[in-house]
Amino acid sequence: MFVALIGTAIVAHFVYDVSQYQPLSVMPSQPPSAELPFGSDTQGRDLFASVARGTVLTLGIGLIAGGLGLLIGGTLGFISGYFGGWVDTTIKLVVDVLLTVPALLVLVIVASAVGELPPMGMAFVIALLAWRRPARQIRSQVLVLRNAGFVQTARISGCGPFTIIFKEILPNLLPFLAASFTVAVSAAILASVGLEALGLGSQNAPTLGMTVFWMMNFSALMLGMWWWVLTPIAVLIILFVSLYLITAGLDELANPRLRRRA
Repeated sequence: MFVALIGTAIVAHFVYDVSQYQPLSVMPSQPPSAELPFGSDTQGRDLFASVARGTVLTLGIGLIAGGLGLLIGGTLGFISGYFGGWVDTTIKLVVDVLLTVPALLVLVIVASAVGELPPMGMAFVIALLAWRRPARQIRSQVLVLRNAGFVQTARISGCGPFTIIFKEILPNLLPFLAASFTVAVSAAILASVGLEALGLGSQNAPTLGMTVFWMMNFSALMLGMWWWVLTPIAVLIILFVSLYLITAGLDELANPRLRRRA
């Protein structure tokens, strides 16, 4: 599903006029037809062009924010879990305190203060808090592996801490990190859609969240424009279900117990 969705969105950029996501590009309030596969909204946006462009932009936000969150959280998690002591105590305390902070509230405040956010700006704002959970989860994994036999052998052989982290511990955590990245991408996409649905995104960027915002702002359901409601919601459902299935597969790869149960 994921490959089909993203593939369709990318191919559409070459075989379809995706510039029609702009207002007044087509006749407004048109139901789906041969010319407009997903219809148009009240402002004359081609909804197929909007979701084709919006899927790429929204996924880009998720990849950047999720990647930054995992990079920062992973770095802190490895350092905290391997070195222990006051370093571990300090990092753990900071993470635990920040995990009590409601992320959406902070993101709304930051986004409101910054103003209208383009997709790249949205990704960086979301990344501000995207590292907390990966830091805790990766720390837990490193705490288990740092006392493993192969790590002890490397330590006795004279390997330094960072050599052990990169050559011994990291390779064993790659499936877990891949699953964590997929979860981080899903969470970042959900956060971006939430912020944009509140009107905090760029009004010139046809992200899926902004398509939802315009749909709610112009009361598409009250106007009987079911295609306007269905289009972004269906794409988001497919996107989240696809990412969930990828995460489940990576979890099974990372956890031998799940494979044995299957």
